[in-house]
Amino acid sequence: MKKILSVVAVACMLASTAAVFAGGSKDSSAGKPIELVMWTHEDVNRQRLEEGWAAEYMAQNPHVKISYSVYPSTKIQDLIPTAYAARNAPSIWNMELQKAYPLLAQGLCAPVSPEALGVKDEAAIKAMYADKMLDPVTDTDGSLLGTKGKIYGLPLELNNWCIYLNKKMFREIGLDPEKDYPKTWEEMMSISEKIVKRNGDIVVRRGFDFRYGDYLISWVPMVEQLGGQVVSDDGKTAIVNEQAWIKALAYMKEWGPVGKNLGSPTYTAARKQFDNDRDEIAMHLSGLYQEARMKTANEEFYNSDDWMVIPYPVFEGGKDVANCYYFQYYMVNSQIPEEEQKEAWKFINFLLSHAEDYLREVALVQPRRELLESELFKSMPYSDVFMADLERAHPVYYGAASWQINELIKEAIENVMMSNTTPEDAVAKLKTAAQELIDNQM
Repeated sequence: MKKILSVVAVACMLASTAAVFAGGSKDSSAGKPIELVMWTHEDVNRQRLEEGWAAEYMAQNPHVKISYSVYPSTKIQDLIPTAYAARNAPSIWNMELQKAYPLLAQGLCAPVSPEALGVKDEAAIKAMYADKMLDPVTDTDGSLLGTKGKIYGLPLELNNWCIYLNKKMFREIGLDPEKDYPKTWEEMMSISEKIVKRNGDIVVRRGFDFRYGDYLISWVPMVEQLGGQVVSDDGKTAIVNEQAWIKALAYMKEWGPVGKNLGSPTYTAARKQFDNDRDEIAMHLSGLYQEARMKTANEEFYNSDDWMVIPYPVFEGGKDVANCYYFQYYMVNSQIPEEEQKEAWKFINFLLSHAEDYLREVALVQPRRELLESELFKSMPYSDVFMADLERAHPVYYGAASWQINELIKEAIENVMMSNTTPEDAVAKLKTAAQELIDNQM
């Protein structure tokens, strides 16, 4: 599904009232005509805001036309690389870090223009953000692209995922949600067994179910709690500590249809059913942004005292590792002319100057210092839970082959859950394939 925004007539009428916008850029109506094509993942609340800001930007800059398109988050990860291969990629786009980084590593992203942001240099850009928030998209020492110190993205959002919990469903089985919520993965399974309902083999009510698909974010921390790693610290060895991977996959096998039959990748996404509050699921994994989506989908439930957010569980005796945090960076296509790149960064900066609006209306957290320290952020329901988990987390694994490795992990998990594949066989296959990807980068 795609929606295009073009507001040229309004732009012309309002050009005379153009004002200075965030980042120090002024009305540049004397510039040559430029069309910026922007692709982003769908979010009804964010789309409404960004379409309005695009119209406002065009009014201030009549020489600019912005074509704004939204796609399902599960589709955009395939569409953008395909468009690059055809040399028809959008001017501006965003994806999760682990999906975007391979394109960055190939030199397909343009560096941020400090001038477009109205600042002196890259150090001034970094000063706007909390520590390390731009590190994943910075060519720190020049080893990435030979552009030492250059920054290649600006974060639309910083996300980590915690567990949303329906209090009513806990009380129904005699548990106090404030005290008896699952602290370990072992408790998560036992509580889910008490909540689950089935019609034959079909699960019609789940206690909890996983965030299937983005496994580097949602599931790899479980492996790390057991002492495993995706890639060794020196970057040379894939799938470190095979026993940790086997144990984590054994948990998934027990969870799935061939085990205790508590959930599966084949069911409707847990976060969507949770917001409905129709006795379909008691717990799911998502970010702070889910609060805004819940409010839009079911304001009565959002305004009730029937839900809460709890920390990411840890295996008994495991390392205290929370869900990975990740970023959605806005990036600019390096294949477009330089003047378009600069205009693209001006527009991105204009969008991101509305940090409080993003937070208030969409519950998206830009990792800007002033926002994280604001009363608005602190007043968001359960923001303290998300921040506490952030302290015991680390960034999602990213590298030149990160999304390919995610897909290999997906295959391993879904094979053990949905078939007779053993965890041992799945790990052996995963390690061989992942090691080949790492070796090809050396």
